[in-house]
Amino acid sequence: MTQNFMKLLNAPFAPHDVEWRVQREVRNGEAVMVLPYVTNRAVQTRLDEVFGVFGWENRFMPAPSGGLVCELRVRNPETGEWVVKQDGADNTAVEAVKGGMSSAMKRTAVQLGIGRYLYYLDFQFAELKQRGTHYHRVKSSGNAAYWDDPRLPEWATPKEEK
Repeated sequence: MTQNFMKLLNAPFAPHDVEWRVQREVRNGEAVMVLPYVTNRAVQTRLDEVFGVFGWENRFMPAPSGGLVCELRVRNPETGEWVVKQDGADNTAVEAVKGGMSSAMKRTAVQLGIGRYLYYLDFQFAELKQRGTHYHRVKSSGNAAYWDDPRLPEWATPKEEK
């Protein structure tokens, strides 16, 4: 595909399309290390924008370990050929199958460059506090704590349209 299509696929997402999950507690339970990921809806929107609603499809198959494999097929707009990528994920703790499908599709989309830039972020930390956007139970004490989304660096956000 041309550089233009790769640029569109690789473009950063708006901060509201990036969600964070706790990787682990740090500093004796005073903060958490968090990892960013793009929402599945943002991935679908990106695929619609680049390939059109009729230019991509996904299929799901059982994975050998009990999770799901997503096959993501996109039609090359220049040649009409289908390009196929696959990746998988385990079912999740909440809405097991739906969560597994979403995770598998997001992982497969990274193979097309969608959201891949998030892997290049430095470790992100969020201070635990009394009030915040996200709930977290501190492992050592069992106390409730909260944290807010870290701010994405400028290079990881869309450029302002002029």
